[in-house]
Amino acid sequence: MATEIERKFLVKGDTWRHLATGNFYSQGYITSGNGRTVRVRIVGNQGYLTIKGPTAGLARSEFEYPIPITDAQEMLDTLCDRPLIEKTRYKIPWQGLVWEVDEFAGENQGLILAEVELTDPAQTVDLPLWIGKEVSDDRRYFNSNLAKHPFTHWRASASSESPELTAS
Repeated sequence: MATEIERKFLVKGDTWRHLATGNFYSQGYITSGNGRTVRVRIVGNQGYLTIKGPTAGLARSEFEYPIPITDAQEMLDTLCDRPLIEKTRYKIPWQGLVWEVDEFAGENQGLILAEVELTDPAQTVDLPLWIGKEVSDDRRYFNSNLAKHPFTHWRASASSESPELTAS
């Protein structure tokens, strides 16, 4: 079984932008509930089907399989809930780890999140200066929840809680 262990943070400022170029992602959820998700994603010319189990702390089971892009596009068009998640993902190496910075578009426009995958939940992480508040435990920031409750619908209340959101 594959296990994903990740921490998620809000991003502050723009100093990270010069560190990497991004790739556009389009993804949707066939189903999500009880902590389980089935996701379809297109990155470039490749489709993926991903199944994730419930989160326990920072970890969850994850199974990802490449699928033909035509199948992925048809699934996005006909099987996935709306809105789709649209984002540009930037991969930034930092002190032995790779940070993934997601700049959301569409109904999640204005949200920028950074994730870092770990080998152990207790792993120590040195945070880059452009990392803001940790939101690993805030389910609003899970992509599957952003598909159901887009950021633009609750941004005002989040901005008053988290000033770094206004910097994105």
